[in-house]
Amino acid sequence: MKKIIFFIAAVTFFVACSTNSITGRKQLALFSEATLQQEALTQYQSFLSENKVVKSTANKDAEMVTRVGTRISKAITEYYTSRGQADELNGYKWEFNLVDSKEVNAWCMPGGKVVVYTGLLAITQNEAALAVVMGHEITHAVAHHGNERMSQGALAQGLEIVGNIATANNPKYNNLFNSVFAPGAQIAYLLPNSRNQELEADHFGLNFSAMAGYNPREAIPFWQRMAAASDGQKPPEFLSTHPSDENRIAKLEGFMAEALSYYKPVGTK
Repeated sequence: MKKIIFFIAAVTFFVACSTNSITGRKQLALFSEATLQQEALTQYQSFLSENKVVKSTANKDAEMVTRVGTRISKAITEYYTSRGQADELNGYKWEFNLVDSKEVNAWCMPGGKVVVYTGLLAITQNEAALAVVMGHEITHAVAHHGNERMSQGALAQGLEIVGNIATANNPKYNNLFNSVFAPGAQIAYLLPNSRNQELEADHFGLNFSAMAGYNPREAIPFWQRMAAASDGQKPPEFLSTHPSDENRIAKLEGFMAEALSYYKPVGTK
C-alpha cells in the first residue's frame, strides 16, 4: 500500500510540478490558471454585490486603497517585464475595493481582484503599512499560492481515497490508516506548506511595496500591532496556517535589507 501511494504521489508531483518564475520554487499546479481567474472573477463580483463597497470617489480610505493597489500592481508589472516574464501576468485585470466590515482582513484573488476590509485600517494606521499588507496579499495571487493550496489539498484527498481502497479488506489497517493519514497530512504537509507560502508572501510582498515607493520598515510595527490585537489567542505554530507573530517578525527583519535596496520614496527618481 505504501508503495502504491508513494508511486501515485511521485507521478502526480512530477507531471504537475512547475517552477515559479519569481520565487524560483517548484510548485504543484493541478489547475489551469485561466480557469481559476475566471472562477475568481465570478466569486469576486458575487462578493461585491453582497457586501457594502466603499466608493473611492467619496472616501479617502477607499481612495488610498485604490492608490496603493495601483502603485503596487504597476511596480509588479514593471518588475516582471524587466525580467522578461510579463506573460506571467496574462489575464490580470486589477481591481481594488474597500469593503465596510469590522473584520481585520484583506485578500487578493487570481487575476488581481483585491479587497481590503475597513477593520484592517485601524491596525495598519498609515499608507505604508497598508501597502505592506496589500503587497503580501497580491503576492499570494501572482505566486499562484491559491492554485498550489488547492492542488495540495486535491492530492492529499486523492491519496486518502487510494489508501482507503488499498486497506478496504482489512478493517484494522483501514482504521489505522484513517486515524494517522488525515492528521499526519495536515500537520506534516499542508500546514507547513501554508506557513511557507505566508513567509514567501511576506518576502516578495515587502519587496513589491518597496518598489512601489512605500517604506518597508513599516512592516515591523504593523505586525507588532497585529500581535497585540490578537491578545495571544492563536494556536501553536505547528497547528496553524500562519507563522507565529514572533517568527514572522524575525523573518521580516531578515528580509528588510533586500526590500530597502528596492525602496525609493514616492516622488524620487
